[in-house]
Amino acid sequence: MKTLFSFACALLCACACISQQKILIPMDLRQADHLKSYGVAFWCLERGLDVEWLLNYRGGSFLMDNSPLLANECRVRGVTVEPVSGADAATILSHITDENSNMDVVKLEKAPKIAVYVPPTFNPWDDAVTLALEYAEIPYKKIWDDEVLGGKLSEYDWVHLHHEDFTGQYGKFYATHRFSAWYIEQQQLYEQKAKELGYAKVSDEKKAVARALRDFVAGGGFMFAMCSATDSYDIALAAEHTDICDAVFDGDPPDPDAQQRLDFSKCLAFRNFAIDMNPMRYEYSDIDIPPSDPVPLRDPNTDYFTLFEFSAKYDPVPTMLTQNHVNVIKGFMGQTTAFKKTLIKPSVVVLAEREGTEEVKYLHGNFGRGTFTFYGGHDPEDYQHAVGDPPTVLSLHKNSPGYRLILNNVLFPAAKKKQQKT
Repeated sequence: MKTLFSFACALLCACACISQQKILIPMDLRQADHLKSYGVAFWCLERGLDVEWLLNYRGGSFLMDNSPLLANECRVRGVTVEPVSGADAATILSHITDENSNMDVVKLEKAPKIAVYVPPTFNPWDDAVTLALEYAEIPYKKIWDDEVLGGKLSEYDWVHLHHEDFTGQYGKFYATHRFSAWYIEQQQLYEQKAKELGYAKVSDEKKAVARALRDFVAGGGFMFAMCSATDSYDIALAAEHTDICDAVFDGDPPDPDAQQRLDFSKCLAFRNFAIDMNPMRYEYSDIDIPPSDPVPLRDPNTDYFTLFEFSAKYDPVPTMLTQNHVNVIKGFMGQTTAFKKTLIKPSVVVLAEREGTEEVKYLHGNFGRGTFTFYGGHDPEDYQHAVGDPPTVLSLHKNSPGYRLILNNVLFPAAKKKQQKT
């Protein structure tokens, strides 16, 4: 009996030791696949497992309770892990929470419900965010105008805006692609959808979509957008009561006083911008810098942007959004490549810029009870993506710092809300 009792005690002690063991997913240069690491963190949240995001510790690493199931999942996905004893985990957390360190621990609570606003005819490889979600194996739902205007946004926590043109000008591709089959089909699809939903013009319908998305953010939603879905979105909000579309887009001329009728108070991120109503120009306004038309002559070998450093303990939100294993990232272009600094509202937080220029690459702001994040450019691993180019294969870019910024935003809504320090 005494032997049996001793064995039971030893077994309990062993179980206690195992329960104290942790798995560290390092996010510094030792990580074999940064992008799939986010997918593992999301996988844990879906199963109710605790995930701690170690801000500014080894590139924004993740710490979880050890289990054979988790270890196997990391192995299958090719994610680098480091077993950590309970004592070592306590030492790490003590180092992070020290008041003299610019690090902090954020607990991720639950997997956010994710939606991607995208036309039904588009493919996952048409958009960097859907590429990232697919590669990281993070589940999402596709929604479009029916769902947005039908009140379905409340079913989601986080919404990404595909490279949409919310002004109703079909991406300003008129000069170069108006005779292309895909352009004609897109215009027909958009016009048909606007009519189905009770709008006389595509521009009016898209303005309604933009307002519904704004209400989603105001109610506590998280919105992320890239490329043309950033500036065209704010332009659509500002132009709510005026027509900025040329007749080639909607059948009637624009309001000659459209610029004067813009209401910048309705915008989330930008102010005092000048719109471009010329249908032959591949540009919406002077927010985009450098202008897309004419195509800027830039050297991809010297085009980089720099992430700002924030206080992890006092500014956890921008710190989460800028977690990376490098702080200087190679640039990439898009219809909207970057944002002119002087046209950004003072309440907006600049997360990254091209040093020595007016170009802001990455920004974040609050609106109502929610947030929005805008990221300039089309594809972080395709410097100058053009219509019809082959899709980016992310298995060749599994450590992409540019794509990491996208996935920071996907996990951000899972973070436990903290009281701001004063």
